[in-house]
Amino acid sequence: MQVIKYMFQPHGDDRGQLVALEEFRDIPFQIKRVYYMYDTVPDVVRGHHAHKVLEQILICIHGSCKIRLDNGIEKKVVPLEKPYEGLYVANNMWREMYDFSPDAVLMVLASELYDESDYIRDYDEFKKYVKENQSDGG
Repeated sequence: MQVIKYMFQPHGDDRGQLVALEEFRDIPFQIKRVYYMYDTVPDVVRGHHAHKVLEQILICIHGSCKIRLDNGIEKKVVPLEKPYEGLYVANNMWREMYDFSPDAVLMVLASELYDESDYIRDYDEFKKYVKENQSDGG
């Protein structure tokens, strides 16, 4: 499984730092939805789902957290610890977000508007979906 991380260009001076993100320049898709998680309860795991179409960039803009990615064949854990790095999460990828620092703010940029029918919330159903939709190259 290939993990794709984007390192965004911080712009700063003695006043502080700024990161600007533009669709199709810094983000590989049109941004149709933005949301963020904060005040996450210790030991909680968020996510537990995949999407059929939607793509995402996850940015821990404050604090840190870990992302467990699962493509149905292999799993990888990716730490997010810097406000200028973003993790690309493709469609057909199971994701779980966990180990949030007490001050963590995880921002998500999504390629689609919210659509419950795009979610796969059962892991066995996800495995079946991935197997049925595998390309010839696997």
